[in-house]
Amino acid sequence: MIDLTQSRPWLSIIGLGEDGLDGLSPAARRLLDQAELVVGGKRHLALIGETKAEKLAWPSPLTDAFPAILARRGRSVAVLASGDPFSYGVGSLLARAVPPNEYVTLPAPSAFSMAAARVGWAVQDCALVTLHGRAFEKIIPHLQPGRRILVLSWDGTTPVRLAEHLTANGMGRSKLIVLEAMGGARERVNSALAKDFARADLDPLNTVAIEVVADAGARILPLAAGIPDSYFENDGQITKREIRATTLSKLAPRHGELLWDVGAGTGSISIEWMLASPGNRAIAIEPKPDRLARVARNAALFGVPDLVTVEGFAPDALDGLPTPNAIFLGGGGSDTDLVRLCMDRLAPGGRLVVNAVTIETQAEVIGHFRAHGGDLVQISVARAAPIGRFHGFRPAMPIVQWTWEKSRDVPVENPGTIGGDSVKVPVEDDTEILGEDGA
Repeated sequence: MIDLTQSRPWLSIIGLGEDGLDGLSPAARRLLDQAELVVGGKRHLALIGETKAEKLAWPSPLTDAFPAILARRGRSVAVLASGDPFSYGVGSLLARAVPPNEYVTLPAPSAFSMAAARVGWAVQDCALVTLHGRAFEKIIPHLQPGRRILVLSWDGTTPVRLAEHLTANGMGRSKLIVLEAMGGARERVNSALAKDFARADLDPLNTVAIEVVADAGARILPLAAGIPDSYFENDGQITKREIRATTLSKLAPRHGELLWDVGAGTGSISIEWMLASPGNRAIAIEPKPDRLARVARNAALFGVPDLVTVEGFAPDALDGLPTPNAIFLGGGGSDTDLVRLCMDRLAPGGRLVVNAVTIETQAEVIGHFRAHGGDLVQISVARAAPIGRFHGFRPAMPIVQWTWEKSRDVPVENPGTIGGDSVKVPVEDDTEILGEDGA
């Protein structure tokens, strides 16, 4: 255990606003004056003007500067960051390399806090999203009627892209408030409805406040499992809505967990798994290249572009993949070796769900249940269909579903890594984090 009271901090992580030195507290000014080395983005270094200390602008990747910082351990070093260094900032990266008793943090208001103050919204009631260094599609799951969202932009084009996306998806009456260069002499605040937004001269340093208004027929993602089949681009190879909802309930997604979707088809199971929590990850394994391309398109459409796709047949395609917390076999339940491999590869406490349609595969799945236990159910769905002038229920083929959970007491022989030789499962790309605005 680290004794946080014994060591004198040598590293100062100082939040800086657009008002530069004028916005710093006396304590922050003292630490900056005492520093032998000042590190920050080019904009940050320009904001503080001339100093007696050596200056170092962040390189790319940012972590290339860490050796120079750590080489001065025990001497006074100041790192400048935008706003709150621990709000999408460099603070968390530095904290991995420097223990808490060796640094002190003096945050300035974050862009989220400043934006909320400008528009009069409670921060805790808003969705906080950054699109800087991240795919634009990540905004999609947050677009819920009546929701207030604060968005850190990639650059000056982000507000226009947001307006166009909202309008194209039936949310054109949503209100956009663009806050540029907050806290400095260049600050501007402008608002418009998404359908009327046409600004092209926006400062790259901007934050967008969105109040979502959805018209009838708007494309809104439901918060519960079982998204309508028609939302997915598909060739008919899709786990149908009712079966998908049941399957996801048995896969039981939990924050930060990894799913293997073996025989992904359209990727609907993987996509809904990732939508369950922003930290969830999934690998879609599919042997057909056209279907795999469709999975990637669907993932972007639903705002989970980090879904990883692997082309190939199981079990060979599973080699080198990181240890999953859950596995879905939409087919392949008749392959005893594949089922056994999936059971072995699961993390302790992991869940395996196998859906079987044909009588032969169902018989094999029943055999797995007899041999290993778990939960076995038959799911039958019937949909209303016309019968002359009337309607009747037309049953779909019943599904036998086997769920097995691995004991938490089983050691993991080969836990793998987040990135293997054959595939990398994305985690947040910290090398792109240079503060809330990326400067």
